[in-house]
Amino acid sequence: MTSDPVIFQFILLFGAFFAGIVQGATGFGSGIVLNAFWLHILEPSAAISLNIVSCLFVSALPIYKLRKTLDFSKLKPFVIFGILGIPTGLFILTLTDPTIFKTTVGVILVLFSIWKFRSKNIFINFKSSPPLDKLIGFISGVLGGFAALGGILPTIWVNIQRLPKNTQRGTYEPFIFITSIAAVVSFYFAGFLNLDIFNYFIKVLPALIIGSLIGVKIYSFINEDLFKKVILGLIFLAGLVLLF
Repeated sequence: MTSDPVIFQFILLFGAFFAGIVQGATGFGSGIVLNAFWLHILEPSAAISLNIVSCLFVSALPIYKLRKTLDFSKLKPFVIFGILGIPTGLFILTLTDPTIFKTTVGVILVLFSIWKFRSKNIFINFKSSPPLDKLIGFISGVLGGFAALGGILPTIWVNIQRLPKNTQRGTYEPFIFITSIAAVVSFYFAGFLNLDIFNYFIKVLPALIIGSLIGVKIYSFINEDLFKKVILGLIFLAGLVLLF
């Protein structure tokens, strides 16, 4: 934790700005980026709480801006069970030592992203496993409540199926937004959302907005192949954040 107020403010605001760009450009990754920055300057419970609130906002703006472009047809099963998983993730955050859990998930994400970068022939039929969709949604809710990383598994799931980028983004970004609402409610009743978190959020809000708007502009220039590579890179980064 830094005691220098200038460094603190820089990390706080630059993290928000960069997270906004990443979210606007890909529909995913703001929670990863914010954890990478804010866990260095805030206690974990405060960093995750601020992250949850920020992810709610920063995912809403791109969804609205791209609402006529995105395909939301695959979303429903993920959302229902994702909401159910949020309280479990919050339970893990508040009552257990998360080190083993974080390390395990981090290793899996790093290995998956490396494997996927090296493999060109992975395809899974999305419609063939509705129970698996629900399971992924639930586990993602757990990750969302635990570490503000609820969008990772839906992102992986639609990415390995080679769905069009508008379908991928129309699945995982609304999932992040809706489960973030459930997470904010859960965190509020658990006592994590206090005046300090609100003040931090007011400070980072302009940076989130500006970054997100820049990112949305970038999205239209990203082709399908680059989009998939960027998403895999963010998944790899998520694994590293959880490991270190």
